[in-house]
Order: sequence, then C-alpha cells, then structure tokens
Amino acid sequence: MTDRLVIITGGTGFIGRGLTTKLVADGYDVAVLTRRADAYSNRDHIQYVQWDGRTSAGWGALADGADAIVNLAGANIAGKRWNAAVKDTILRSRLAAGEAVVEAVSAAGVKPGALVQASAVGIYGSRDNDELDESALPGDGFLANVARRWESSTAAVENAGVRRTVVRSGIVLGRDGGVLPRWSRPFKFFVGGPLAGGGHWVPWIHYDDEIEAIRFLIKDDNTNGVYNLCAPEPLKNRDISRIIGKALKRPWWWPIPGPLIRALYGEMADALLLASERAVPRRLLEAGFVFRFYNAEAALRELTTTERMDPL
Repeated sequence: MTDRLVIITGGTGFIGRGLTTKLVADGYDVAVLTRRADAYSNRDHIQYVQWDGRTSAGWGALADGADAIVNLAGANIAGKRWNAAVKDTILRSRLAAGEAVVEAVSAAGVKPGALVQASAVGIYGSRDNDELDESALPGDGFLANVARRWESSTAAVENAGVRRTVVRSGIVLGRDGGVLPRWSRPFKFFVGGPLAGGGHWVPWIHYDDEIEAIRFLIKDDNTNGVYNLCAPEPLKNRDISRIIGKALKRPWWWPIPGPLIRALYGEMADALLLASERAVPRRLLEAGFVFRFYNAEAALRELTTTERMDPL
C-alpha cells in the first residue's frame, strides 16, 4: 500500500474502470465505492468498498487525508426510455452521491486535496451553432437541469478549502462501452447514416483523452472550476457518420429520420440524440492539457480498426 489515495464513486463504470487502472499505474491506491463490493475482488492497490449511494457510512473515514475524490456516480441517462420514475432516478442518484461526498469531506479532519466532480456538456442545452466554452450559461431542459444540480451538489466542499474541478464531458468514444458500439451497429449491417439530417453538433472525446484529462485535473494544483472535456474539433453528426462508415468500410449515407428516432426514444431523442452542442475545451487547453486525439477521423479509425474493437 502507498500513502496516496484516490476515492472514486462510480468507479466500476465505463470511465471509472479506465481511470482506476491509470491511477494505480501512477502509484496511487484507489478505493472504488460500489453498491456491490461482494461482486469484486480486491487486488493490489485497488479496494472495493461497499456504500449505499446516499451517505458516507462505511467509507467516510477514507476521505481523511485522501489525495482526491472523483465523483462519477449517477444512474445511466440512456439506460431506459424516460418516464417520470426514470428521470427521478437519474436526478436523485446524482444528488445523493454528491451529498454523501460533502458529508465525508465535512467529517474529515484532514480534508482531501481535491475533488473532481462529473458533469456533462448537456448543461448548455441544444444551442444550434453557438460555440460553447466554459463561460456559456446553462441552457434549458431536463438534462441541463440535471447537470446544473449535479454540479451544485458538491459545491460546499470549496468552503472547506478543497480544490474542486467540474468536468463537463462530451460524448466519450471508446471500444468497450459508451455510445460507439451502438453507433457502429447499423453501419455493420449496411444501414448506417446521419440522424435526422445530421446537422447537429456532436461534442466528442476519445476515451483515452477523457481519462488523461481527469488525471491531469487531479494532479495539477493550479486547476479549479469548470472544464469542458471534449475534443477541440467538434463535428456535426453527418460528419461523424461519414467517418464511422469510412473506418468500417461501410455505406454511411442511409439517413435515419427524426420522427422515427423520436418514436423510438421519446423525450430522450431531442435531449440526447439530436441536441446540438458545439462545446470546446478552452480552459483545458489554457491549462496546458495536450490532447492525443484532436481529429475525429484519427480517433474513430483507431477505435474501430484495432482488434480490441468490434464486440458486436
């Protein structure tokens, strides 16, 4: 064991798994908070800790003197078709996790060095062609409201002197989770194409850059406040479709009409699948972060043509 500890809520998820691996390689111990600790085996420098998703019971003492807490916890926004109950779960799971983190920090004799709070570019709402850096005001709608309240759920730790960064992630493109396997599936069956004309902006980021950006913010004591985690070159959906088709050597021009998408996904369609968010990572670049993947074509080629891809 080392004296360096990072606590991750939501650490068994898509982002948390990769982040845990990288932090262990950096020499940290990682405490992964999960509702199913019995489903995982502790191993060198990784401890799975049971928690209820609502309080600091059972894990709060770990926050005392921790290097950082990374709060990623929250129900999957695209796991089920939205209804009132699903939307309530999406919101309440995030607020409860934030309240648990604040509870643990408040009780710690030696405060954690930093908190990285997850959020999403969905906070800006659908804004057509407006370029959205971190100074842009929050937008309207369910996801914008969720993101705004999610961010606010841990704001109180700043009063305790904890350095807090908020990461507004775009669409994370990775091999083993997220949206890319689902995006790729129609192309593999020769029916891929742009959604509803494809004119909306997609704020994407390669999985590796997402993980590296969070590591960067954990370690850099000069960072604080809000950061957009998305590549410097957002693309429209039609361009993403073309690049996926080319990478997979499949047609990419079969359009998927908006009415069909709305019929299949309901309210989620306009809020998540068809929203136009031209977000850019101004503050991350100003802080000195170097993206490995600026260009979506290079990113998608790397993700779709290696042997590790294609779980479909």
